[in-house]
Amino acid sequence: MTRPHSRVQRAWACMGTAVATLFALTMGSGATQASDTLPWTGQSAAGPNQPYQHGYTPTDLLSWNPANDTDATQLRAKVPLQSRNAANPATQRDKALPADTQMLNLAGDYGISFFESHPYTNEFSQNIFNYWQYSDIYASWHGAPPEGTPKSLYDPKADWTQRDFQFGTLNLPNPAYTNAAHANGVRSLGCIFSPRGDDQNYRQLLTRDAAGKFPAATKLIEVAKYYGFDGYFFNQEETVATADIPVYKQFMKQLREGGMYVQWYDSVINTNGGVSYQNEFNSLNSPFVRDAALGDVSDSIFLNYWWNRTKLTNSKSHATQLGLDSRKSVFAGVEAGLYQFNQPYNLDDNLDAAGAPMNAIATLGSDFVHSDYSDKTNDAAQFNVFDRERRWWTGSSQGATTPDSSWKGISKYIAERSVIKGTTFATSFNTGHGLSTWRKGRLSNDTEWGNINLQDIPVTWQWWIDAARSPLRADYDYGPQYTSASRFSYQKVGGYNGGSSLVLSGSLESDNTARLYKTDLAVTGQSTLQLTYNKPSADDDSQLRLALALASDPSKVVEVPLANTGRRTNGWTTVSADLSAYAGQRIASLGLVVAAGAQPIAGYQVNLGGLALSDGVNRTPAAPEDLRIDQLLPETDELFLSWSRSDYDKVRRYDVYLDDTYLGGIYDDVYYVKRFTATSGTLKLVAVGPDGSESQPATVTFDLSTAPRGVTATAGGDGTLKADWTPPASGAPVTVKIRSLDTTTPHSQEVTVPGTSTGVTLTNVPVNGDGYLLTLQSGTGTTTAVRGKFADTTATPYPASSVAIQGNTFTFSSPEAPDWHTLTVTENGVAKTFPAGSSSKPYMLRGRTPLSAMKVTMSSTSSKVVAVLEDYVGNKATTVLRG
Repeated sequence: MTRPHSRVQRAWACMGTAVATLFALTMGSGATQASDTLPWTGQSAAGPNQPYQHGYTPTDLLSWNPANDTDATQLRAKVPLQSRNAANPATQRDKALPADTQMLNLAGDYGISFFESHPYTNEFSQNIFNYWQYSDIYASWHGAPPEGTPKSLYDPKADWTQRDFQFGTLNLPNPAYTNAAHANGVRSLGCIFSPRGDDQNYRQLLTRDAAGKFPAATKLIEVAKYYGFDGYFFNQEETVATADIPVYKQFMKQLREGGMYVQWYDSVINTNGGVSYQNEFNSLNSPFVRDAALGDVSDSIFLNYWWNRTKLTNSKSHATQLGLDSRKSVFAGVEAGLYQFNQPYNLDDNLDAAGAPMNAIATLGSDFVHSDYSDKTNDAAQFNVFDRERRWWTGSSQGATTPDSSWKGISKYIAERSVIKGTTFATSFNTGHGLSTWRKGRLSNDTEWGNINLQDIPVTWQWWIDAARSPLRADYDYGPQYTSASRFSYQKVGGYNGGSSLVLSGSLESDNTARLYKTDLAVTGQSTLQLTYNKPSADDDSQLRLALALASDPSKVVEVPLANTGRRTNGWTTVSADLSAYAGQRIASLGLVVAAGAQPIAGYQVNLGGLALSDGVNRTPAAPEDLRIDQLLPETDELFLSWSRSDYDKVRRYDVYLDDTYLGGIYDDVYYVKRFTATSGTLKLVAVGPDGSESQPATVTFDLSTAPRGVTATAGGDGTLKADWTPPASGAPVTVKIRSLDTTTPHSQEVTVPGTSTGVTLTNVPVNGDGYLLTLQSGTGTTTAVRGKFADTTATPYPASSVAIQGNTFTFSSPEAPDWHTLTVTENGVAKTFPAGSSSKPYMLRGRTPLSAMKVTMSSTSSKVVAVLEDYVGNKATTVLRG
């Protein structure tokens, strides 16, 4: 299951064709659902060793440690959760809107992909979220197969009932999305799904240890802290046994006591554990938030969708009776993905008599703006995705004050938030993807990319432009390759630093005040604000002015003129404004005035490439330390780098270059590059500070002419690994090293052979299927590597202790072997049949046969019963259970 939108669809995804038929009958042919993000092809295809996230079964979770999570170090979020500014209603677009109403966005990240959930890749058409200012919590709605699931099992043409591979009960948020969320003060949650429709069950999480603690809860806390996210959303839509209800609450309470934020879904009722959607907060579901005996067991609840004004009024009243703040603990659910802009429910029903929200708001599937768009993978059609997203969040595809339709937008109910504070601020108006990359106004890389780690704090108001006549239009300019909506006719110039700039264009007939950022910035006696801009339209008598709303009088816009800004520029230019006259003041919002001339100016255009507030203190970061090439893989054109990371308050990101070509960036201490085809050069790493200042680069050189070429490696089932290569001209001895990438079963060897050697055979290597890294270095030349897997020669037998035998009935537990695929049970040599989705199989099929069906009644008490476990590569192990 990835993310069916409604209760009916979720059940359909788990239960098969009967529910699918019911869904078709009840919802009609017009209902839509998010489609898969199919594997990218061509230049955007995944690298052979590109790190991606996977799911976790309860068994996986209980045995989890980062050492046996492949590429775990590449998948950690490192940006700390930023604090948000205190509410300032005076600078809100709707000044009467309460600022304490919370919003949860339960959605896919870059897309709905199962084997390609990467933190970043070279694809412009990925889904990139741009409205963090209206969210308080992001939760990842994203199916993920367990580690080791062969990609070959994925059939993108198969419907939900015929997907013959397993999804984990637990999926983690994409680390890049967590980084972006944290940079904007938004919590990030993983998701726990039950039922999964296979051999996973909530009870597997509720086992206690001798001290009365829940090992699964302990592991969930460890996982969240290691991967850098903040808690969990529980989508519990499987009946909970009555006796398990208090146990489940204690399980969640342990999570909260471990620092986790926990949200519960309105599904199970407190009296008997049955699945019954209340669509309001009442005595049947509130004990899963605040229990009379246990206290707070979760932080909030996501109400099912079939609410009305009465139910939401009752919800607030019930929360108040329990001493809870309904704007923080009770989330009225909205089926974004299913109904999209034609919602059958009206969020106005959540407003009290004074027009204030009574409860918090949660949406499921807001990524429909991309995932349900028929042309979502077409770079030339992305402007439609941008319009759809803007319409969902603001009510209008153009950011106007008048909604496009009956859908009024989330911003009607949720006040904008901000983390922009302190004495410095910098933005280059990067949205997190691009068709090219510019550095200081020069084209640095002409390939497309998608990396939300590089997203600047989004413009708070998209768009809020005040003008007496003909407001200018705002858009993100991604350069000459970008196809914009037909309402725009500006010259596309791209970005100054990154992949985009903010362009204002149209007929300039009156002064335009573009509100950009909600802030709480302190002005010092040394404060200056720099604007980098590009004005390709002709010389005129217009003028650019900074637009400051000071906290002392936020109703007034203070205009700070910028000299000579009516002239056409020859590319990018930077102007600076001295703000020392406002020392001691606080900037509550920051924007730009485009002042009109004496006569209307047709075809006006200005691109904003950078905005930077400095406090006069030298905050340039020190050059990064310990830059090193961890893995240079010429045979697959891949590169893994690492370095020592500084604190976030000193460095906001690290930029990676090959000579002067930009390769990407992130706030982390590791980075992966695919399509890396250079044969020599200098890799550079630059640290970027909170004020936009850049450090001197750290460097490391490489030269493949000094390394063995054409390296191949073949692992044999006899415990050998044969490596072959073409030696370099230097003739220096070649040092060959191998190490297991799974450090729970470590293995390493090293051997040095003469420089004329063309290969070596290593012996006594593992045959357990683990991944390995083989490195080669000729003398002191560049070290290169290949990655592969050791041979896998054995399957783990199914333990007889895992089957409960009562008379002639055999009840099987799910195999614990991480690579099991099928379990065949024979009676006197005849295989038993088991359900597998909508069909039957002569074996239990991982991911398709439910626990409830893993029970067999034999025909005779004297028959011979045998279990044969087969793993993904075809190894088999036999266990005689009787006879």
